[in-house]
Amino acid sequence: MSLAVIRKPFKKDTGPRINERIREPEIRVIADDGEQLGTMTAEDALARAQEIGLDLVEVAPGSRPPVCRIMDYGRYKYEQQKKKKAGKGKSHAATLKEVKLRPRTDDHDLETKLKNARRFLLDGDKVKVTVMYRGREMVHRQLGRQQLDRVTKMLGNLATVENPPRMEGRFLSMILVPNREGVAEIRKAEELAKAAASAEEAAAGAETSEEKVEGAAVAEKAVEGAAVDAEPVEKAKVAEAATTEDGAAAE
Repeated sequence: MSLAVIRKPFKKDTGPRINERIREPEIRVIADDGEQLGTMTAEDALARAQEIGLDLVEVAPGSRPPVCRIMDYGRYKYEQQKKKKAGKGKSHAATLKEVKLRPRTDDHDLETKLKNARRFLLDGDKVKVTVMYRGREMVHRQLGRQQLDRVTKMLGNLATVENPPRMEGRFLSMILVPNREGVAEIRKAEELAKAAASAEEAAAGAETSEEKVEGAAVAEKAVEGAAVDAEPVEKAKVAEAATTEDGAAAE
């Protein structure tokens, strides 16, 4: 009776080859500071890396010859993991926000509440829009549905209805999710508006600078004019002084 041999599945190592695992007869080497060291044997490159306490890491195995770099592989892995965790932390987790209305909420209050809904949707969150009935308002349930229809129209292509309106006791609710295309259009419009505002500010600053230059030029001309007007007076004073001196000498 033969016994079957159970083999454990081979786990493929997806990391790069480092140090003694690099067995190519010839490789192209890059120093830890980015300097191109040219081609050399793997043994010589490894010896050079070990001399300065670093590793030899294969970074481009598909090249001919393969490209290897001298680096601190442990530190490299740590920095890569740190970047990966930081990237995950920046991702926004969608949450469910809620906006509450009444069957007879007027246009002004409705627009105010929808500002929050728009902000939630632009942030990537879902929005639950709820109409609350009180007392005899339950008799006119169609008013609540009309409110939700108005909400859908006012939000336009910014939102998509994920769950249609449904009654739960005295509450009529629907759930909206962001429409990617609509959000992208609004973001683009906001960026264009900011760019236009910046351009206007720059133009206003340029006009102010031109006005300052013109003002300085006018002031300079005024000074020059004053100097020209004062010149005959100065000449007259000099002539008068000369005449007085000549008279005194004659006496």
